Amino acid sequence: MLVENSNQSGAIPRAAVRPELGAPLSRETAYCWIRASDEELPELLSAARDARDRFKPGVITHSRKVFVPLTNLCRDYCGYCTFRRDPAQPGAHTMTPEEVLAVARAGEKLGCTEALFSLGDKPELIFPEMRETLRELAFRSTLHYLEAMCELVLRETSLLPHPNPGLMSAEWISRLAAVSPSMGLMLETTNDSLLAPGTAHDNAPDKLPARRLRTIEEAGKQGVPFTTGILIGIGESADDRVDSLLAIRDLHLRYGHIQEVIIQNFRVKSEIPMHNWPEPSRGEMLRTIAVARLLMPEVNIQAPPNLSDPDYENLLDAGINDWGGVSPLTPDFINPERPWPHLEQLKLRTQEKGFKLRQRLPIYPEFLEQAMGKSDLLDSKLNAVVGGEGYARSTA
Repeated sequence: MLVENSNQSGAIPRAAVRPELGAPLSRETAYCWIRASDEELPELLSAARDARDRFKPGVITHSRKVFVPLTNLCRDYCGYCTFRRDPAQPGAHTMTPEEVLAVARAGEKLGCTEALFSLGDKPELIFPEMRETLRELAFRSTLHYLEAMCELVLRETSLLPHPNPGLMSAEWISRLAAVSPSMGLMLETTNDSLLAPGTAHDNAPDKLPARRLRTIEEAGKQGVPFTTGILIGIGESADDRVDSLLAIRDLHLRYGHIQEVIIQNFRVKSEIPMHNWPEPSRGEMLRTIAVARLLMPEVNIQAPPNLSDPDYENLLDAGINDWGGVSPLTPDFINPERPWPHLEQLKLRTQEKGFKLRQRLPIYPEFLEQAMGKSDLLDSKLNAVVGGEGYARSTA
């Protein structure tokens, strides 16, 4: 059990490790859990698995997707990002509607059900080149273009869009909810000191935690199923990770709309400003996942398998119940050096841990009803692809 920790809370009774599931958890106790020693870690992981197995027994899910990098132009300059580009940089690109549709149709042939739209945050605000591109495409903003591309994929294929466009107003959440059953925005961290010069979010105005929390809250007010999560290892403390998870939990308790919480680990790359930054250890990753599960036992907890290769199956020991989106077609454009696991290998490793792997839609089964009623087009497409128990029809 957890007994002695380096924080001021001191000893923790055994009951604190295995709380009554669903009971409120104190911030102080979570701080202690996330600092569990190597000797205490097995007890923590066991408690997290018990929580997962009570609320999410027997099944680990994934979403078969295509990754649609609508534009990699972005006004934010995060110290860990290789996705973003300035217009003059090699690789800078905004996809045409024809390119978007070609990727979606190719994914459809491979059994994909999700089109994950990733894009830079409001690049037209600082780049005249993006304003010109949008003018040529006959759209007023990147969000207008995203909306149209989500509708295009929805009308012309069987794929369901899942957009991650950055900060959104109430109006834009409503508009995008009519053409996508779910959407997402990573909170990343609640530590706003990481916006200081030389830190991870230096010169990244859209990473201000209060703004990101407002977007997540507005989605809750509108009943939009939402994916969020934290990025660990970018300069935040262990306590910061708890604070960020509690901020997400508080919004979910208020609105009931958080369909998934992602625990994503920073991976170093030679071409980023943070190329000398240490990566979080496997132990840190396991501790953070386990604490997330114990704080939110009923919520879907995900960790990307490609960022923990070659032993990603061990993440199951910390209480995750989802692998996130895995593509048989497109690379992970955010972490291109980290290929997705082959789906058959993912299935095998999941089964070896005692679970059944099932393909879900970009929206989780328990949130389907919440997504319905926002547009006739979306309702008809959802009804066409939903299979048994709310999973993807192809694997029902």
